[in-house]
Amino acid sequence: MTEGPDRLQRLYTPYRMSYVRGEESEAESAGLDLAEGADPGCPFCRIAAGGAQSELVVHRGETCFVVLNLYPYNPGHLMVVPDRHVADYTELTPAETAEVAELTQHALRTIRRVSQPHGFNVGLNLGGVAGGSLSQHLHQHVVPRWSGDANFMTVLGQTKTLPQLLEDTRDLLAAAWSDGT
Repeated sequence: MTEGPDRLQRLYTPYRMSYVRGEESEAESAGLDLAEGADPGCPFCRIAAGGAQSELVVHRGETCFVVLNLYPYNPGHLMVVPDRHVADYTELTPAETAEVAELTQHALRTIRRVSQPHGFNVGLNLGGVAGGSLSQHLHQHVVPRWSGDANFMTVLGQTKTLPQLLEDTRDLLAAAWSDGT
């Protein structure tokens, strides 16, 4: 992290430039067998088809999957995502609605076993104005929380520290997912 002449801290993440330019979506969707109605520019559609970031999938169900958030608020931040490209909760089929609920419950139980959080934030951001940066493809967040997890680094340094690599978190959760109910 470096400080600029304006005294603002800058954390450089050059690996994100391809995402900003949209290059990532074009390259990643090439050669994928996307489902009917899928959006090749949607990262969730690409994950559903086994593309980039599908290695972060913890569990695949009949109509939905559970995946680690690539930019987590906390270690173990999961998302429950329907395979189908659908934006609004009211557009889910009864089977998708039931599986989102079942997988969310299973995610809570699994994270509790693995990480013993003190609480959770669970929810949907429907629409861009509600905070949904990928609002075109519905996804339910399951965020484990611990007392004091918003420490001085986040509050004063405007930096989030994550004590565990995504790959390690995924391996722990995927192993525990199939071990429990």
